[in-house]
Amino acid sequence: MKEYKMRRGEYLEERIPDMEGSIEEYFGPITGTEEFRGSSLHVVEEPDNPVFERIVVGAVEYSGKKDKLAVEFHERDPTELGPDELEAAADAVDAKNDFLLEATGRDAKARRDSLKRSVEDDPDHDLD
Repeated sequence: MKEYKMRRGEYLEERIPDMEGSIEEYFGPITGTEEFRGSSLHVVEEPDNPVFERIVVGAVEYSGKKDKLAVEFHERDPTELGPDELEAAADAVDAKNDFLLEATGRDAKARRDSLKRSVEDDPDHDLD
């Protein structure tokens, strides 16, 4: 499960006021929920795009901190995809990136840079 921060001064509930509607628009009908760090996340068991097997997404609430977006994309093995499904791979990447940009206000490069910084700042990752 990956967690994403919003841009400075922005909040997830402001960026995506209707989380369920946005998830269904990008990925398909929500079929259930799953607990993660005390928060209930939405599960899409049969995403519209055949590249995805399952998607878990939602807001994770932290006491005294801004909510973060938690997302886990379960994707099918590309070697198991047929020709029509391979064409859907580009749409799957676009759907992920567009959703994450809408939710976080950060493009793919900014999200990667942020993840690198969080690992560098994490004392559990000392490389001495």
